[in-house]
Amino acid sequence: MDAVLPASGPNGRARQQACAAAAAQAVQPASAVRYQSRGRLVIIGRGERAGPLAAGLVDRLARVLVIVPPEEAADDADWPAGVERLQANVARVEGYLGAFTIVMQGADGEVDLARLFPHQPPHGDLVLDLGDAPLLDRPLVPPGYFAPGGDPAALARALDEIPGLVGEFDKPQFFQYNASVCAHGRSGITACTRCIDACPTVAIRSIGEQIEVDPYLCQGAGSCATACPTGAITYNYPQPRDSLDRLRLLLRTYRQHGGQQAVLLIHDREAGSAALAAMAADAPENLLPFDCEESGSTGMDIWLAALAYGAVAVVVMVPPDTPEPVLRELQRQVGFAQAILEGMGYAADAVRLLGVTESKAMVAELRTIGGRDAEQPAGFAGFNEKRAVIRLAVDHLHAQSPAPRLMVNLPVGAPFGEVSVDTGRCTLCMACVSQCPGKALLGGDGRPQLRFIEENCVQCSLCARSCPENAIAASPRYLYEREARSKVRTLYEEEPFLCVRCGKAFATRSTVDRITAKLRGHPMFQGDALRRIQMCEDCRVIDMMEEQGVTGGRVTPGVRS
Repeated sequence: MDAVLPASGPNGRARQQACAAAAAQAVQPASAVRYQSRGRLVIIGRGERAGPLAAGLVDRLARVLVIVPPEEAADDADWPAGVERLQANVARVEGYLGAFTIVMQGADGEVDLARLFPHQPPHGDLVLDLGDAPLLDRPLVPPGYFAPGGDPAALARALDEIPGLVGEFDKPQFFQYNASVCAHGRSGITACTRCIDACPTVAIRSIGEQIEVDPYLCQGAGSCATACPTGAITYNYPQPRDSLDRLRLLLRTYRQHGGQQAVLLIHDREAGSAALAAMAADAPENLLPFDCEESGSTGMDIWLAALAYGAVAVVVMVPPDTPEPVLRELQRQVGFAQAILEGMGYAADAVRLLGVTESKAMVAELRTIGGRDAEQPAGFAGFNEKRAVIRLAVDHLHAQSPAPRLMVNLPVGAPFGEVSVDTGRCTLCMACVSQCPGKALLGGDGRPQLRFIEENCVQCSLCARSCPENAIAASPRYLYEREARSKVRTLYEEEPFLCVRCGKAFATRSTVDRITAKLRGHPMFQGDALRRIQMCEDCRVIDMMEEQGVTGGRVTPGVRS
């Protein structure tokens, strides 16, 4: 639904030009995911309710099977013609349009419905679940699954929609995944699960050190990309660079045509567009609409870039049916953005959420939003590196900030910060260095040192979870000064221990002293054997061979060097 926004004043006319320019901006199309439904419907519920519904659908679909409880008496005389019936307890339902799996609970365990019909095409292109509690219980159910519960309106919508879901259907593949920068896990240790926690469709699962996204379950809510601290998952419909370029063009055109005090309104293309249309006539003329597939697909990179491009505020419209995991993640990300802005002296609510409510209330809130126009908007082009975009935007805002500071502490879970090391515990084993996905932790290039680059830290805590001495702690914060943020600094270093035989540095003094103290009373480490702990790996072998009488590769009985 297109909103007709007023254009009576200078801001309104500038908005008209800006919206037209942004609408003409080309975007790269996303690849498609294809569903194939042959029109085989499974209805799960009691016969007295399911039978009449099946009778109304059987002539419009390829097959209709009703699964009724096993205790229900079968009366074939009253059963609708052409509708199959099966008495069974359904344990669970899995899958999506065209590929549902119905698993039943039998006396000997679980049985897949398809095994009961080995000579017929499998059932389960569509599922109508008439139970009080849905068998597929998730915030956002997959396409082809309907669970209206006791809602007559929801049941009516399902019955209207089901016959049309026969054939082939394409949808965009909403995401891209780059496993090389994923912070999910290393070496059997799980750290970041932000995308899994934020996904309302249960489309993301752990597969060891990486995650896997089922493109058929994914419905483009976008909260996974918003939550991802590294940019391993990016939204693909459109790609971030296309959204950023469209956003930059929108704000630049508005400013060029005399527009002032631009307030960016991010909204989804369905409920958000309808809400905007309802309040369009009364909307303030400095309100610039920016539509996207889902409100949850935008995050700090888009919001902070919009402020850097010249918006005085960013408002994200949240529809009332937004799934709880998506809303929770949006609230978290807004909290992070507000803390970063507040640390520079900007109003924290320059980024805020707006629930879709009655039009007059929304208009009244939008009219209260204002701010100071930027002296010089940023001009950087869009690209698909989330953290780099955030840093560019914050650097630009910091350079013009009213009260710049060196750093600000951020809420727990924020993807920026530092790590600290307990030098009384650290042995410089470098387990943390090998685990760090962002290369924030570094070794000492031959010296016993642990070094750190704060700009690369995503606060995944893999380092802390990998440390055998529990010597590392993560602290979320944002360091504004670019040089300090990108500087390599030493967290801990020790004097190297030199091999007592050849003089080569091979460990730290504290490590050798600790091992020596632990093994001093051990019967296998008495006399010269204890001294081998103070040798490098090569000299240790040579010393052992000499003790056994081996010289020059030959055994010389009873002879030692």
